[in-house]
Amino acid sequence: MDEEVRERIEEAAEVDALYNALEYDSDAQVGAIMGPLMGDNPEFREYGDGVAGVVAPVVERVNGMSTAEQRERLGELAPDRLAELDSEDETDDRPLGDLPNVEEYDEVRMRLAPNPNGPWHLGSARMPAVIGTYKQRYDGWMLCRFDDTDPETKRPDLDAYDAILDAIEYLGFEPDEVIRASDRLDVYYDHARQLVDLGGAYTCSCPGETFSELKNDGEACPHRDKDTETVREEFEAMVDGEYSAGELVLRVKTDIEHKNPALRDWVAFRIIDRPHPREAASEYRCWPMLDFQSGVDDHLTGITHIVRGIDLQDSAKRQAFVYDYFGWAYPEVVHWGHVQVDAYDVPLSTSTIKAKVEAGELTGWDDPRAPTLASLRRRGIRGEAVVDAMVELGTSTSNVDLAMSSVYAANRDLVDDGADRAFFVREGVSLPVEGGPDAGHPPVHPEHEERGRRDIPVDEAVRVEPADLPAEGERVWLKGYGPVRYTGDRLVATDDDLDVVRAGDVDVVHWVPADAPRLRLRTMDGDVDGHAEPGVADAHDDVVQFERVGFARVDDVDADPLVAYFAHP
Repeated sequence: MDEEVRERIEEAAEVDALYNALEYDSDAQVGAIMGPLMGDNPEFREYGDGVAGVVAPVVERVNGMSTAEQRERLGELAPDRLAELDSEDETDDRPLGDLPNVEEYDEVRMRLAPNPNGPWHLGSARMPAVIGTYKQRYDGWMLCRFDDTDPETKRPDLDAYDAILDAIEYLGFEPDEVIRASDRLDVYYDHARQLVDLGGAYTCSCPGETFSELKNDGEACPHRDKDTETVREEFEAMVDGEYSAGELVLRVKTDIEHKNPALRDWVAFRIIDRPHPREAASEYRCWPMLDFQSGVDDHLTGITHIVRGIDLQDSAKRQAFVYDYFGWAYPEVVHWGHVQVDAYDVPLSTSTIKAKVEAGELTGWDDPRAPTLASLRRRGIRGEAVVDAMVELGTSTSNVDLAMSSVYAANRDLVDDGADRAFFVREGVSLPVEGGPDAGHPPVHPEHEERGRRDIPVDEAVRVEPADLPAEGERVWLKGYGPVRYTGDRLVATDDDLDVVRAGDVDVVHWVPADAPRLRLRTMDGDVDGHAEPGVADAHDDVVQFERVGFARVDDVDADPLVAYFAHP
């Protein structure tokens, strides 16, 4: 990469980083700006991974600026981008645009349609966050429909049904109704029979490869012109379990010469020999494909607006054929791109996370290294913070990057005021203390004097982190306790006052009693062992701020060591 290219990358990256930092009122992230940068400047792509190395110091420099400095610099480099930001602030502070044609409906009715093949990862939160927000905006109605009609490829996890409902509650929403598609097989069978009678479906025994060749050539399957009675009889035989997997399917008649081969005579029902894990559905073998099941359910439950991934555009087109046969009006559709999340080594994949849990690589779905809602919840991150960050992404058809810093910033605003402060000393060394008081009394919260002070006994010795010790003969200030001089093997209290701290002559450090309870802090980067001040043992399930470390949720006070889950700085 020559110097000219490097300079061009730096200039473009600075504009994007400034815009990103100001738009989200948070630190810019390399991952969050790489997509827009490469998309707007395709000529950079040939330099591959080298671009990120150029971008990183630019982002660091931008994050070191104040908001005022960032605005001034963006105005110098790209006044149109600054005007764009200001225009957004003036016209609408809602990141989600209005749903289309809401005035044409008496009630906005939307649905969540999770596949219960496992608990939710972080990307799954986008759907309830956005739909729940729209429900609140329009005083609408929200359905949670478990699309669990694939007992083989996306086999339902019996624990996932309740786990997903718990996740929706964690995010702050409550469905108006909950249904399971696997309870509704007779509904789908009835509509399949009606479709057959309308001449809109036929049974097909072509091997998959044979039909694929016919479809791609725009040629009709030889079974397409079966008489209705034969189709009906064969479908009933499918329902009655007289066929095995792969022997017969029911296809929707579409346009065999449609310009998109994926829409040509698609499968509506197939046979799955493996029983469904839910006992109530375990006897069924004839199962609807998602496009048929979902399309029928959306109509019967009165859904007016669907939000789905842009990769599912063909689903709407397939379902439109069924809607045309029945004379139904198709709901309004909003398509969006995928969400990608930085900061995790584990991908947003239910199957991958499940495999890692089963292999013991993760301790569970709530392992702090797992990009799951269960993990965030255990770490003390509130659902509201996740919703705020997801809603800020909007509904763009482009793929979007969720910077975890935006989740952390939102959560920090929510928990900071209520989180008591506490000391946590990592790899501490124990030193006797001479000549000082019997206890330290740092504030419970520096901005709330009315909440009092903590009582931390000294018991003749304290633990401090080795990096906090000054040179032999120098002083430090034990926060909430007072000034001490390090003699090489002990700490001796001095009579200095706070002026030495204000002058910058003495560092203020945290500490705990020498016999303080051990605590294991579980983080995304692994466990950190140390000692916490005694009061932490009384803070079960509370979020505290370990000073100079960050926010954490106290998880287990009966264990030895105590266990807390790190949330964020």
